[in-house]
Amino acid sequence: MHQAAEYVAEGRVVVVDFDLEKFFDRVNHDVLMSRLARHVTDKRLLRIVRRFLEVGMMWDGVGVKRYAGTPQGGPLSPLLANLLLDDLDKELERRGHCFCRYADDCNIYVKTQVAGERVLASIITFLEERLHLRVNRSKSAVAFVEERQFLGYRLLRGGRLGLAPRSIRRVKQRMRAITRRNRGVAFERVIGELNSFLTGWVTYFRYAECRTWLRRLDEWLRRKLRCFRLKQCKRPPAIFNFLRQLGVSKWSARELAGTVRSWWRKSRCPQAHQAMNKAWFDSLGLVSLFQRYVRLQP
Repeated sequence: MHQAAEYVAEGRVVVVDFDLEKFFDRVNHDVLMSRLARHVTDKRLLRIVRRFLEVGMMWDGVGVKRYAGTPQGGPLSPLLANLLLDDLDKELERRGHCFCRYADDCNIYVKTQVAGERVLASIITFLEERLHLRVNRSKSAVAFVEERQFLGYRLLRGGRLGLAPRSIRRVKQRMRAITRRNRGVAFERVIGELNSFLTGWVTYFRYAECRTWLRRLDEWLRRKLRCFRLKQCKRPPAIFNFLRQLGVSKWSARELAGTVRSWWRKSRCPQAHQAMNKAWFDSLGLVSLFQRYVRLQP
């Protein structure tokens, strides 16, 4: 991502973003083995790799023989993917292009739209004729860098890194799934699952300029958790006792416990904020995206 940001800072603000359609499912075994044979002379090892590629898979409960592709999730698949796409790297280097590739995600950075269209057409020809890979033309495009995403990030003018809109939608979807009110699990378990997910997520996106977004996500998540915790109380007496234990006055606790508002609207009431404030969530060990992001900055 830092290398891509450098290219953009140099004025290459147009990206050639091509998508390899079902890459790990469409890798041609013969082409891959020929690339591997360039580096490995042990025929026994080559036979083992070939068997690894051709191992059968289950499809709707029926064993199916594999004629193309590499096993999804297999420890050898990413290495074989890099070995196959090394030809692409060498071709791009030979042409003098500025590019970044991670596994099957590859972006080429150019200065004009016309140059990008020309590069995309030639690279599609190379991939389909030389490597027998299929390019998804509907997902591939030549556009300004801020209109596309790369590895979950969005490149901005001047070489700055931001969060891609899709990454924000995905993290909120994951939060919704963990805090779903009908799960029927302990509140402490929900906090633990969130911490496990959010710690890795914010560490991955620590290079993005996203302080404002992280503050909003923290606030939104705390409201989701207030809603979840109030729903666990179920009945007005339990809500009243819960709020009183957290320091809410009798009158205020009785007012929230007796309201007929939805759980989501209740979670926004002052009483809920007073009882389940940020300090309360900190005491439970909830990870703050913003605070962890700040600690990760150099």
